[in-house]
Amino acid sequence: MEKLGFTKMAFALFLFSFATGMIAPAQTFTPLLSFDNTNGAYPFHTSLLQGLDGNLYGTASAGGADPSPCRFGPGCGTLVQITPGGTLTGVFKFNSTDGEFPYAGLLQTPNGHLYGTANSGGANGGGTVFEFTHGVLTTLYSFCAQASCADGLSPKSTLLQATTGIYGTTSNGGTRGSGTIFAITPTGTLTTLHSFSGRDGSNPSFGSLLQGTDGRFYGTTSSGGSSGFGVVFKMSSAGKLSLLHSFVGSDGESPNGLVQATDGNLYGTTLLGGATGNGTFFSITTAGTLTTLYSFCPLGNPCPDGASPGDGMVQATDGNFYGTTPSGGANGSGTIFSITPGGALTTLYSFATADARPYTVLLQATDGNFYGTTEQGGLLSCGLGTGCGTVFSLSTGLAPFVKTNPTFGGVGKKVDILGTDLTGATAVTFNGTSATYSVVSSTYIQATVPAGATTGTVEVMTPTGTLESNVVFRVP
Repeated sequence: MEKLGFTKMAFALFLFSFATGMIAPAQTFTPLLSFDNTNGAYPFHTSLLQGLDGNLYGTASAGGADPSPCRFGPGCGTLVQITPGGTLTGVFKFNSTDGEFPYAGLLQTPNGHLYGTANSGGANGGGTVFEFTHGVLTTLYSFCAQASCADGLSPKSTLLQATTGIYGTTSNGGTRGSGTIFAITPTGTLTTLHSFSGRDGSNPSFGSLLQGTDGRFYGTTSSGGSSGFGVVFKMSSAGKLSLLHSFVGSDGESPNGLVQATDGNLYGTTLLGGATGNGTFFSITTAGTLTTLYSFCPLGNPCPDGASPGDGMVQATDGNFYGTTPSGGANGSGTIFSITPGGALTTLYSFATADARPYTVLLQATDGNFYGTTEQGGLLSCGLGTGCGTVFSLSTGLAPFVKTNPTFGGVGKKVDILGTDLTGATAVTFNGTSATYSVVSSTYIQATVPAGATTGTVEVMTPTGTLESNVVFRVP
């Protein structure tokens, strides 16, 4: 390829910025916490969770115990509790017998309990599913309990709370060795619903499953399919799986987790492939029609828009999608971006080497701000010449809102409503129908789905204004 001179390159970047909307609106990036190994290290693919108490919860894949009983890294990993201002208020350290290397984020069920997975360790060395509540961790299941790890091996994705229970994936194992989809009860009874064969996908992605509005499950695998570049699949609650799309490289390679948008379609990114080989942003219908909407790094290195998005996205309250890339950007250390459903990308922040490599699904908390982690960076070294990782926030001016847990329920169902400054709330409605409720704290209301409620927005009236839910609440 012909090398661009400085003038031509500057002009090209100007055109690129103009065409993609890269000029970022006003925003504030705030480093909140640097891991120091004793409280965790390398929060790899970790997404944060907003708890009922308003604190943030997450995992770090290494760090904690020293000396480490684990085979790799400084410590076996930790669970952390962090205030929105960045103060670490709690930590649990894995010790191998209860799990090693918790890559994924946590799931909070309506009773306030936290559930998660560790990639290895446990009774059989194949990873675990655990429950964490009131500072106590309980191992619910240790994988490789069956011969040849037919029940799965190495879970690495966040668990899903669906209408029919808790679901997850393992990246390996199963009866055909390419990973599994499973259901697990809160008491630890595991059912393997599907074992991947390679032809129908292999190595389920870091992103969690999602349950669509049609009740079916949707997800991705990072490899396998007709070309070996990964697939998008759907599955019934009984475990019947069908392929929606097999990637071929030109349309992407190694897809990340999916999100179902307000238009009903699924959206996602791929780590590699596309027009330049640096990943894509795509949409796909629930019937399987895929459209590549954006290919990262259209001008080649140095990839000012970011490269190789390493995890899923969130659709924020403004209707746009927000995500991260672990490389590219102005400093080569990754970016935070927003992108419209039509594929117009804006680079919001370029990471410096001090806060590098974000492999994270951003959390939009109810204060309207985004929170996430970086795998490396920070002020302290973990012995590999890099920092131990960080927690950060990004404000783009989006307004506060409320979110429900769960996002579905029939008449009479108890529903948790999370928010900020909820003290003094005067009314709660489900799509306009008034509900009975109790204000538990400034960050938490418990309400009951009222008779006559229909699918729609949940609203909370407070002395400072009305807060709407970020997603539609579904009433069966």
